[in-house]
Amino acid sequence: MTVSRHLVFILTWCILVFVSGVSADDFDKNATLRETPTDIIGINHISLSVRNLDRALAFYQGATGFRLIARETVKVDKTADQLFARDNVEYEKATLRAPNWLLEISAFKHNEMVAHEDMPVNGRGMSHTCYQSPASVPGYEKFIEQGARVINRMGKPVYSSRYGVSYIYAYDPDGNLMELEQLQGEVLDKAGYLGAWQQQGQNIWMSQVSLFTHDRDRLMAFYQKIFAIKPNRVAEIANKAFGDNLFDLDDAHVKIGWFLLNHKSKVLEILQFLNPATPTSGKHRYPGDLGYSFSLEVADIRKEYVRLKNLGVEFF
Repeated sequence: MTVSRHLVFILTWCILVFVSGVSADDFDKNATLRETPTDIIGINHISLSVRNLDRALAFYQGATGFRLIARETVKVDKTADQLFARDNVEYEKATLRAPNWLLEISAFKHNEMVAHEDMPVNGRGMSHTCYQSPASVPGYEKFIEQGARVINRMGKPVYSSRYGVSYIYAYDPDGNLMELEQLQGEVLDKAGYLGAWQQQGQNIWMSQVSLFTHDRDRLMAFYQKIFAIKPNRVAEIANKAFGDNLFDLDDAHVKIGWFLLNHKSKVLEILQFLNPATPTSGKHRYPGDLGYSFSLEVADIRKEYVRLKNLGVEFF
């Protein structure tokens, strides 16, 4: 195993320090992570820890067509023990290349017998990532063909005429939450699809890191300090017909905020359920636990380690 310049964010809530909320003056619709004055280069990949790697690979490759670019087994490795804060850690990892990101899927030996649980729709931590596709070639159908379990009450996409996007929430075989979006018109162009991806037949791509919290404004202020850029925008959804159907929850009410990670497809989404409320506390997650995490790529890892630690990030 090689040492990289990545900082992995597991997103347990003990890593946060209290900071004040964002105000209307804190937004910039053009600010992206590429303009940060820090040594952060970007989010390198999204990680998913599962119980069975072969099953997860069959599901995600079958649904997306993403290319497998690496597969390795790691054991008896002191560096891995230190990285994952666990003695004698053993895991197998596969990396898939999407048009715009990497998806890293790992199966840790200690998770083989962990009980299956569906990730709560209004849960906390890194809740999901999003797979986008053109409405003319809807990606959600491919996920359903591979066995995805749809959450939407009507079993079909919920359409937003405001954005020209239809939405589906679903579970993968391990109970990990996924968002599936179908785009059309101007928003499809903004996502970066028109051009090389379209010409190469790459009709599914990844678009976000989605974090759920009990305090959206506090977490947005925290990431504003982490990224040293202003957030892009915020929104509030209390539309019963839309939200209840999308989340399969009665009287769903959510607040959302976004940071742009680039000028096209990548965003960091921070979401708070007001009803039913996102829990204020929960299990402390460790590296290698089942579920999502993401990796920040940095130019100077020692410099960023010191800066982030001073901002309240807890390192394992």
